[in-house]
Amino acid sequence: MFSLKTFSRRMPSVARLVFVGAIGIGVSACSEEKAEVKQVIRPVKVVEIAKAGDTRKLDYSGSVKARTEMNLGFRVAGKITERMVDIGDRVTPGDVLARVDATDYQLAVKTAEANLAAAERSVETADLANKRAEQLFDKSVAPKSQLEQAALSHDQAISQRDAALSALDQAKNQVSYTELKAGQNGIVTSINADTGQVVGSGTAVVTVAVDGEKEVQIAIPENDIAEFKPGKTVKTSFWADKKLLLDGKVREVSGSADQQSRTFAVRVSLPNDPRVLLGMTATIEADVSTGNSYVSIPLSALAEKDGKQMVWTVDRDTATVHGRDIKVADFTGDGVHVTEGLDTGDLVVAAGTQFMSENLKVKVPDQQSALADSDQAVR
Repeated sequence: MFSLKTFSRRMPSVARLVFVGAIGIGVSACSEEKAEVKQVIRPVKVVEIAKAGDTRKLDYSGSVKARTEMNLGFRVAGKITERMVDIGDRVTPGDVLARVDATDYQLAVKTAEANLAAAERSVETADLANKRAEQLFDKSVAPKSQLEQAALSHDQAISQRDAALSALDQAKNQVSYTELKAGQNGIVTSINADTGQVVGSGTAVVTVAVDGEKEVQIAIPENDIAEFKPGKTVKTSFWADKKLLLDGKVREVSGSADQQSRTFAVRVSLPNDPRVLLGMTATIEADVSTGNSYVSIPLSALAEKDGKQMVWTVDRDTATVHGRDIKVADFTGDGVHVTEGLDTGDLVVAAGTQFMSENLKVKVPDQQSALADSDQAVR
């Protein structure tokens, strides 16, 4: 039978349970109230989608070269005995760049001179014989055939003398060819042979870049070569001087691709500017039309969900973000080209896409004050 004493002993335990339960309910209520008050509003960086573009930019790098480069070589074979220029030296017409051993060619000149002297003596002898035959024929002492034979010998001697004279001139030319001379104003860009080396006729010894028009040679892959036609205007910038921007013009397009790189060589002419030096690294930028209109977004704005490319857009009225699938055209150095999924005026989250979730409340830069007031009201 339940007694008053037993009830008195149990009473503290029941009271304690009720007290603990009340505390738990109170803490839970406070937590829920605090959770409701502490609504997360995440500040975000956004970009506004501009008008869709119908062009894209192609960037290719190359080096500045002279439009005309001469690979100079000797017109005769021989051993190089002297080289007078180095890379970077400026040359003018007539400057001697190198020499080969001229001993054999000088001996050939002496031989030709001796042959010419002998030929001239032969002409003199034939001339005397011809005159003697004419005198005898006039006195009817010698037949006409003898006169004709003397005249023929005289003509033959004259021809041999002319041949000897030509051989002498040729031998002298060979001696002059032992000196390699510059033909135009320019600068030496490379040395391909040096003192002591035996070179053949026509072997390139010195390369000279001719003063005048400069150009940039670039390599274009086959998927873009159709965009480069002779006469097309392009923009040219230089790595060494960011402020130097010039308008170039496509001068020449290779008719076939390189066998190894499968690219086409394109030469872009540059206007005359003293700041442009040979060998400078240049970037050619060309605007080309595209069949599909596109909008551009930063690469940091691109996200992926369930294997699909998407972005987070911001609703201007509710300041919440929503995922939207897009179709990417290509990637560039500036960002991403999108052909489907975005319209002009859309606000796209440009950074921190990994922290976004559907209907997440965000703070847009141009709405910070309004959202701050809203946050204070919630608190």
